[in-house]
Formats: sequence, C-alpha cells, structure tokens
Amino acid sequence: MPKTPAPSAPPSEPVSYEAALQELEQLVGSIESGQMPLDQMLAGYQRGATLLAFCRDRLEAVQDQIKVLDEGQLQPWTQE
Repeated sequence: MPKTPAPSAPPSEPVSYEAALQELEQLVGSIESGQMPLDQMLAGYQRGATLLAFCRDRLEAVQDQIKVLDEGQLQPWTQE
C-alpha cells in the first residue's frame, strides 16, 4: 500500500502585527519575483490572505480601543 504524505501542519498564527506584516512583505516579494513553483506560489498566496486577514483584524481591534479611549468619537491623528 503506498504511503500518502502526511499533511503538513498549518502555519502558526503570527505573534504580532509587525511579524505578520514582515512575513507578508517577504511573501509578496517572493511571489512577484516569479521564481516560485506554481504549488508554492498558491500556498504563498493562501498564507498571504491569512496574514492580511490577521493584520486587518488587529488594526480593527486597535481602532475599536481608540474609539473607547476617545469616548466613541474618532479624533484626527496629530503627531506631537
């Protein structure tokens, strides 16, 4: 009976927004280089979609926290 390859473990969730963004930038660079085999490119695209969703969720969570801190009203960003 032929052995089927064990399914690889899904990539872990990033530890932070910054780590996810860095991994996403590396993936985009690799995909845009055109040097990846098609299977790896598809896996990279799927991982990139996961990372993008993670980053969006983190940004929304921070925005929600800022709303609470600003009593429900978004304030324009001013650099002091």
